[in-house]
Parts: sequence; structure tokens; C-alpha cells
Amino acid sequence: MVLGLHGHSHVDINSIKNSHPDPTTSIYPQLSPDDAPYQVQEVDMRSAIFIPEEFQYGRDGKVPVILVPGTGSFGGEAFRCNFAKLLKASNFGDPLWLNIPGMMCDDAAKNAEYVAYAINYISTTCSKKVAVIAWSQGNLCVQWSLKYWPSTRGQVSNFICLSADFRGTTNAWLMAPAAGVPCAPAVRQQRRRSKFITTLMSNGGDSAYVPTTSIYSRTDEVVQPQFGKWASALMYDERQVGVTNCEVQVAACKKPAGLYYTHFTLLYNPLAWAFTEDAICNGGPGRLDRIDMKCCMRTKTHGLNRLDVLRTKELIRCGKAILNYPAKLKYEPELPPYCAREEKTYVPDYEADIE
Repeated sequence: MVLGLHGHSHVDINSIKNSHPDPTTSIYPQLSPDDAPYQVQEVDMRSAIFIPEEFQYGRDGKVPVILVPGTGSFGGEAFRCNFAKLLKASNFGDPLWLNIPGMMCDDAAKNAEYVAYAINYISTTCSKKVAVIAWSQGNLCVQWSLKYWPSTRGQVSNFICLSADFRGTTNAWLMAPAAGVPCAPAVRQQRRRSKFITTLMSNGGDSAYVPTTSIYSRTDEVVQPQFGKWASALMYDERQVGVTNCEVQVAACKKPAGLYYTHFTLLYNPLAWAFTEDAICNGGPGRLDRIDMKCCMRTKTHGLNRLDVLRTKELIRCGKAILNYPAKLKYEPELPPYCAREEKTYVPDYEADIE
């Protein structure tokens, strides 16, 4: 039985076959001549967008919010007991999400095409800017889409990052131990020093293209390092669009919201939600000086119950989906042709990868 956002069994919130009308503006094969060419068919990218029946397309004044999941998950299962539920109950955000075929285990550059298309499809359909909230690998795909589909930048009011691994993770070797060993393509791409990570971070890709709020935990068991100036989730601001980086153990030092949070449980961290609300309501990145720090005296966001916490913790099963992914590769996927002329300028500032 597949449960919907509100527990209804007739709604498949993880559906990859969703039907939507043509966009009001032609966005395929490209919205801007500067955009990279899509390699995925338009019908497939549009079908991956899950729009709840109650979605108002901006008519109620709320900001449309696109939720992008992490490796081994669909958007429905990743967010239904945390950010989708919280946004639905809010007076500022209207959520929808992406269910990308392969559960984000396929080539991350391919996954990013779904994100780029969704940003332009929803923003043109709603005739207003959207906010994007991503978790884990979803953040890489959002940043990749902002980099290679410049038309998306003017359509995004906020990019909120949860447990991001922009610089990859030293722990990827657990599921991608060495070249020649089959694994899910996206996992190998998330190793530090991978071709994908190096290309993404090169030529200013390590700086924000839109107002960005990155929230992460130093006790993340999936993404490491995730603390101080070495944090994989750290985003720079050379374009001066506005960036806030928040390591919850620093911002909520010794408070319940600043204790032990994993890659998964950060999704119900009260400070993460407070930053999200502040960013979407005020524009620009979230700011700590505008947040009521009383929220940090809780271990979960107000509005979530114990069952929501339990179901969010169950996202650890993403590991099983990664291991069971059928189209494993022995080597990292080749980069798309549109990356061929890019000069690699990114120099990693961390110690040698664990081999």
C-alpha cells in the first residue's frame, strides 16, 4: 500500500508517471540560448514532477517550493513526514517534489536535468519565482542546474540546502570502494575529487548563483568532513547574491537542536526549519539574527510528531535502494559534452581522499 501525504492509500506520492499540461512558455529544448542541451526527453522530465492535488500554483500568495531528494529516494518518501508536511501547514510555502527515475542513483548530471526542467516548468506555469529545497545529492543537482542552465537563476528566489555534499564525501568509498567495482553511478560521482565534483566546483561553481542557505551537521555519518572551513556543504558568495552557512552544532551550541543529528535526522531539526521559514518569508538567505532561538530548545520541529520522526529516520533504507540499483557501473560516468570546453580551476582544500 502506498500512502499519500495525508495517509490516503490511493495517492502514489512516489509516482514517476505524472501527467501535466504543456508549459505556458516554451522551455524545451531550451528556455535560453545559454542553457545546456537536454539529453532527457521532455515527457520524462515533466512526468517526474509530482504536484499535489491541493497545489495552488501561486494563486494563494504562497511561494511554490520544489523539493529535491537525495540518493536512493523519491521526493515523496523523503519529504512527506518533514518538509512537505511543514510547508503544507505553513502560510508561506506550497510544496511539490521530484520523483526522478532511478531514485537519484543514476548519473547525477542526468538527474540535474530533471531539476532544471522542473524549475522552469513550475516558475513559468505559476508565473512567479520558486524556492528550491534539496537534501543530500539533490543539492549537487540543483547547483549543477543553476550552473549549466542559466535561465533557472532568475526563476529561483531561494535555494535551501540540507546535508549538502557539494565537495563530495570521503565516506563514498564505503559504497564505491575502487574503480572497477560496480556501484550506482551517482555514488561514485559523490567521491571527493570525482570528475563530477571537480567540474561542478570549478569556475565559480563553489559560489552561489541565487540566495542560498546551507544547513548541515558535523555528526553527519554520510557526508564528511562536515565541519568548519572543510565542510562539504560550505557555499561561498563571490557573486554577492547572499549566502548563509549553518553548522547546527555551532549555531545551536549545547542546545537540543545542536546535538547529534545525522544525514537523515537533520530533516526534522528545528533550526533547519527556522532558517527555511526565515529565508522564504524575508527573501535572501536565512539569517540567524532574525530567528527566535527558543526553537533550538526542541529536538524536532514544532508540527512534527513522533511518527514523523520515526519515518524520517527510516530513510536510512536509502542505502538498500543504492545497493539494489540494477544499472551499476564500474567507473564514473563520462561528463556531458557541454562540459568539454570548461577549464577546471577548482583546487580541493582538503587532505588526500581515503582510498
